[in-house]
Amino acid sequence: MVEKKLDFKELAETRRSVNFFDPTKPLSDELLKDIIDLAVLAPSAFNAQPWQVLAVKSKEKRQEVHDKACNQPKVLDAPVLLAILGDTTGFKRPNPIWDEKVRLGNASAADVENIVNFSENVLFPTELRQVAFAASNSSLLAMSIMYAAKYYGVEAHPMIGFDESKIKEIFNIPDHVIVTMLICLGYFDETKTLRPRETRFTYEKIVKSF
Repeated sequence: MVEKKLDFKELAETRRSVNFFDPTKPLSDELLKDIIDLAVLAPSAFNAQPWQVLAVKSKEKRQEVHDKACNQPKVLDAPVLLAILGDTTGFKRPNPIWDEKVRLGNASAADVENIVNFSENVLFPTELRQVAFAASNSSLLAMSIMYAAKYYGVEAHPMIGFDESKIKEIFNIPDHVIVTMLICLGYFDETKTLRPRETRFTYEKIVKSF
């Protein structure tokens, strides 16, 4: 637990994608659980939560990933490497969230069947749309994890530089599940210096009003 909790503005302004992790500082299972349990409050379509997280802690497995992730040193130096997975079938009927909607009175059984059918036939009828569903929703979780980590005093670095097919082989990930990104978690190596923060596009640059 961190001594001083950050408000969101300070959290967002101080969060960095840290390239240098201290390999001598472990990340406890309890703290990792706190981070994930806070992060899963992230939104998702229909509250489907079409995601899973692999927590890679062993040096052996991190070495395997390192070899398929452009040999990036942080994969080995960070005490925990997360693989954020997205389920391209997460909107379909086996997902228990549909039954929960009925149980809580948020939808009738007929409403649920209509939504599921609409999702399968209109919203996500193609592989491209299903992958977009999995990637967009699991990315919401990924960002939430990085903010939650910072809240608890833990640094993070997201990565998309890896061979997805090889990562899926290492962890026996099924075909309908994508590896959205990897996230290194740990503590900054104080012997190193972060590069200056690069400019972010502001409101004037990215927003178009209609």
